[in-house]
Amino acid sequence: MPRENSFSDSDGRSLTPDFEDEMDHGHEPLDLPAPPPVAPRPRLALNDITTSDGTTARSAMSPIHPKSPSVASAGRSHTTHSRARPTLTPKERFRSSVRKIIAMHRTSTMMARGNVGAEPGIDVRRSIAHLTYGHIRQKCIIDLVDYSPVRASSGRMTNAEFVGYLQNAEASAREPWVRVRWINVGGISWDVVSALALTYNLHPLALEDLLQPRGHARSKADYYSQHLFIRALCHSLASKSSSPSSSSNQASSGSNPTLTGLPRSSSPQPLDEKLGILNDSDDEDDPEEDGSNKDPEAKGSSGLGFMRPGLQARKRSSAANAMTIERLKKGRVDVRIAPMCIFLFRDGTVISIHPDTNMDFTSPISVRIRQRDTSLRTSADASLLVESLLDLIVDTALEVVDEYRVKIHKLEQQILIQPKVGNVRDLHILSGDLILHKRTLGPIKTLVYGLRRYDTDRCLALVDSSKTAETQKVTGFMSHKSNIYLADVHNHMEYILSSLDMYAAMSENLINYTFNMASYEMNEGMRRLTLATIIFLPLTLLTGYFGMNFENMWSVNHGHSDRIFWAIALPLMAIVVPIFTMPDLRRLIHYVKKRMVAKKVKKEYKHD
Repeated sequence: MPRENSFSDSDGRSLTPDFEDEMDHGHEPLDLPAPPPVAPRPRLALNDITTSDGTTARSAMSPIHPKSPSVASAGRSHTTHSRARPTLTPKERFRSSVRKIIAMHRTSTMMARGNVGAEPGIDVRRSIAHLTYGHIRQKCIIDLVDYSPVRASSGRMTNAEFVGYLQNAEASAREPWVRVRWINVGGISWDVVSALALTYNLHPLALEDLLQPRGHARSKADYYSQHLFIRALCHSLASKSSSPSSSSNQASSGSNPTLTGLPRSSSPQPLDEKLGILNDSDDEDDPEEDGSNKDPEAKGSSGLGFMRPGLQARKRSSAANAMTIERLKKGRVDVRIAPMCIFLFRDGTVISIHPDTNMDFTSPISVRIRQRDTSLRTSADASLLVESLLDLIVDTALEVVDEYRVKIHKLEQQILIQPKVGNVRDLHILSGDLILHKRTLGPIKTLVYGLRRYDTDRCLALVDSSKTAETQKVTGFMSHKSNIYLADVHNHMEYILSSLDMYAAMSENLINYTFNMASYEMNEGMRRLTLATIIFLPLTLLTGYFGMNFENMWSVNHGHSDRIFWAIALPLMAIVVPIFTMPDLRRLIHYVKKRMVAKKVKKEYKHD
């Protein structure tokens, strides 16, 4: 029934209907911003293919010629305008406008609260998903690799080319010889992620973890009926030319102008409204087209226009504090932390997504696939490819641990030679970074152990017993061979975590050693001053006595010389000094006795 406090027309119909009434008028969509048109994709450049007989051939993959979405949309628009639109009365037009305003108000309220209480997961088929995440735009690099034990092909695409490739079912179909397809995406952009989600039916919760990393989130593995989802944090040494991001990532995630906290402005290639064009020279010649020079709020106004000013002020303050701390920690080990998301499907498809468009991180895996004699190529096992990616993440973490080992050994040498307070600052920064890396690297060990030990059990928990025959065997995502190699990855993670614990303990011990040495030096100085005070205390007392200005003083007025002063001072010193230094004298006697006993034992041992 209509609400009593809502506006109504002359017929008594509510102008602000209930949710049931809005569901009945679902045919009136919101005026959502249309996605950018996808340019026709040129022929995909493929590498040479090596067959089993040793000959070199070109891939049998057909060229990709997707239909132009711009032409199709123009045709639909023309058809729509050519139809006779139904005549709406002014009341009906007003009711339609009110419904749109209500929907927009609900959307803005949810965005203003930061998606608090929203439905978990991201469904790319809903319009609210495009409103919330449509502003995430980045020039991505997508590597598509198909391989089997005898053949391999690879190609590189941009955003528009890849979206058009997925929309063309004939072009994106796998060849019969393909055993494993690896889609390696460098960069995070809404058009690419939504196209992958629609094509491969990615789970909404996995998409939420992909688009909302929330700082240094834990590494984990989630099992779904369609695929296995893995999110692992990659630790790598940042080059001198790149900006530091070891601890600043966590702070910047709360101050980034995007809802998801993705590092938009730090991407190697500038953001551009016209995606799918990899042309660095054009970006330099025309800075106005560079997305990094544009206002991020203007580009993401659909998701940021409803944020409260107080929230934006807190984000700016948090970013300023993070930058201040980063400047004060100059000279630290520069470690870059970035999440990598991996999707593993039953049909041998592997999708890996990482926020950096620089593909050098995964280049060792691509080189191994191109070589015929590697285990990754000969087995043609998709789970072994996932294991290789995890092994790559762990190997880069080993490089980070080695850098910390060099750093702490250098500080230890400086402290053992001459402790300084400046070394305590470096050790404090080092200890904080080690604690952070223990928190971010620890879940990777749990992730690897879970893949080895509970893979089949977790897949069995996903099976609906009422719809599955009892004789059907449930298998896990990871093969037996990949589990064998995961054991080696697990051992490396144990070494990494134990090394971090050891280095953290060493840093704490060095800090304590520095302060103990400073305290010891201060105590020694006070001890020397105290000893001097004890020795000269009788002399000071007598000097004060003989310096009195009494008119009748026997020790001064009867012709005595300074001999009387020393006749009194020396016996007094012989009594006072031993009394005050008695504990030290006892320790000295005890030390002399122990030295004599040790010397006696050595002589007896030599004679025997």
